[in-house]
Amino acid sequence: MRPELLTFLIPLPPVVAFTVIVLLTNRNNRLSHRLAVGAMVVSWGLAMAVFFQAVTKGDLGHYPIAASIPWLPTGETVLNLGILIDPLSAVTLFFVAWTCLAIFLYSVGYHNFGKPRDPKDRPGLPPRAGGIEPMYARFFAFISLFAFGMLTLVVSDNLLLLFVGWEIMGLCSYLLIGFWYGKDSAKRAMVKAFITTRVGDVFMLLGIAYLYSATGTLNYREILFDEHVLQALAQMPSVIEGLSAGGLIGLLLFIGTVGKSAQWPLHVWLPDAMEGPTPVSAMIHAATMVSAGVYMVARFFPLITIGWHEGGALTPTMIIVAAIGAFTALFAATIAVAQNDVKRVLAYSTISQLGYMVAAVGIGAYVAAVFHLITHAFFKALLFLGSGSVIHGMEHGVHKSHEHVDPQDMMNMGGLRKKMPVTFWTFLIGGLALSGFPLLTAGFWSKDEILADAFANGRMAVFVVLALAALLTAFYTMRQITLTFLGKPRTKAAENAHESVWTMTVPLVVLAVFAVAAGWVGIPEHFPVIGGLIPNWMHDFVSGTLLEHPYPVDFNAIPLLVSVGVALGGLFLGWLVYRRVPAGAKDPLARVLGPIHTLLKRKYYFDELYDLLFVRPAYWLAETFSSKWIDLGVIDGFLHAIGRITMRVGDFLRNYIDLPVINGSADRLSEGVKGAGSRFRVVQTGRVQQYLIVGLLFTGALLSYLILANP
Repeated sequence: MRPELLTFLIPLPPVVAFTVIVLLTNRNNRLSHRLAVGAMVVSWGLAMAVFFQAVTKGDLGHYPIAASIPWLPTGETVLNLGILIDPLSAVTLFFVAWTCLAIFLYSVGYHNFGKPRDPKDRPGLPPRAGGIEPMYARFFAFISLFAFGMLTLVVSDNLLLLFVGWEIMGLCSYLLIGFWYGKDSAKRAMVKAFITTRVGDVFMLLGIAYLYSATGTLNYREILFDEHVLQALAQMPSVIEGLSAGGLIGLLLFIGTVGKSAQWPLHVWLPDAMEGPTPVSAMIHAATMVSAGVYMVARFFPLITIGWHEGGALTPTMIIVAAIGAFTALFAATIAVAQNDVKRVLAYSTISQLGYMVAAVGIGAYVAAVFHLITHAFFKALLFLGSGSVIHGMEHGVHKSHEHVDPQDMMNMGGLRKKMPVTFWTFLIGGLALSGFPLLTAGFWSKDEILADAFANGRMAVFVVLALAALLTAFYTMRQITLTFLGKPRTKAAENAHESVWTMTVPLVVLAVFAVAAGWVGIPEHFPVIGGLIPNWMHDFVSGTLLEHPYPVDFNAIPLLVSVGVALGGLFLGWLVYRRVPAGAKDPLARVLGPIHTLLKRKYYFDELYDLLFVRPAYWLAETFSSKWIDLGVIDGFLHAIGRITMRVGDFLRNYIDLPVINGSADRLSEGVKGAGSRFRVVQTGRVQQYLIVGLLFTGALLSYLILANP
């Protein structure tokens, strides 16, 4: 079968599963999850077939798998619905298909399929005693729609279709973050996520409109792979002095990424997304939402870097992108060291790692950014699913021990290494990959490439900031591993925890393999000893997406030593500080940092700041200005004035027109008819003799007239 047709089919099975579950099978849990998982297996198979054909196709960058059909007529032109598989979309499709499939399978065990429903459980609230999720079928319908949105985004060949998938995922994030809508915190989190990401989407939509008005098309190849179009955009002035139209469009599109990928200052929604079930966290943080933001900014790398040549000074747009990415990487890492919720640590870790990728795009390290996007998807999905397994085991321990503790608080854990061995070893692999453990993990190779590129091109500020972020990443990762799995159990719930079912552990093992092996395809050719043993396939393949292929940076021992040093140093320091934390003890870091630890734990008070600057004024504006002044004062006042005028006009018409004229004339006419009737009624006696006499008299008078008038 032709690869173009296969590509068109990739997003369809999940949306078919969503439709069937919603309309037909929502009361049958077994059939619903079989439809969802089966549909994802079909999409995975199609994606792997297309990926294999893409990587074996010669010069995919210049001759991609592409096809389109007419979609929306726009007068003299038409917007097409099309697919495009070039090197970037091929590698993205690969990790999206694998991570989504793992999450779908994991969800079966996570939601306790096969166990009876607890009569006390209610829809909209998490199951309390290990019973099956009350809204089990609904969950699989929603994640199927989520997967459809991401797959549509990846295979699309134009920005408009990408935006459709983008917004489908925005809807699904709203539905799934607030899946347990009975919790006030979940309801607030889903609204927060939806509104915050919409801020970025508004700017992105402006960028789309600007791009279409400047070029007359939204097709990737017609814009990003056409040197004349790019040159025209680079020379076209914009409304901002010193910024070309192409640079401004790239900046507007990047703001969409700031919202979607939770970069500062629109980062506040992502940690609260933890209110949804853990598979949702994995979907958002690894497979779909945040990956879509980085994918989009990587896709429009030629616009982000328009007017820049490799080795030259950064453009204003690139400086903004690099600054926000690097700052976010360090900013989020500092917050993560003070969080105790096992998933919230990973949430801030995601924000930090996304900052790495964004900073890489900003300094022109295109291949390194894409490489880290791929490896991060695997090990971050592994870590989130591993944290869900930990929470699952702790919830069992809480139920069995009847101890009322938070099953997500790492200070209540400890000693789970022996209780949950599969979860421990896979989580350890994911944690080491996140930390950039040298040589053995995928995270090392992708993160080291970003640091090496920053150092080689003299971006020392970015290099130093990202190195510090890497040090903190290794520290809080080992803190998480030590508090969760090592030492002795600090609660009865931890003592009674148990390993998760196979539908949860098998995806962990598969993702752990990728968390190690995915980095092998990007080992630099000039790396000491092992360089060149495996070809640097990642750089050769992914760079084909661009018109000008970037050159790999020369090997330098300094960034390598820094990368190894911060990774090993952070891991050792994290273990040293947290290796002996007894039950009920205060966080050792809190004793050292004091008020700074409180500042980090409260996330620099950004939520409170935004509440003060935006939420409260918005409520005041809605309740006072909009409601009292505009609605009640102006609109209702105008309507009430119209009502009073209408009443007065009505009274005038009634009292001076209706009653005296219309009703008076009718009354007088009726009285006249009534009087005439009264006077003539005397002839209506009812006596036949009188009627005969009157008739004879009338007849006689008539005959007399006729005789006299006509003798």
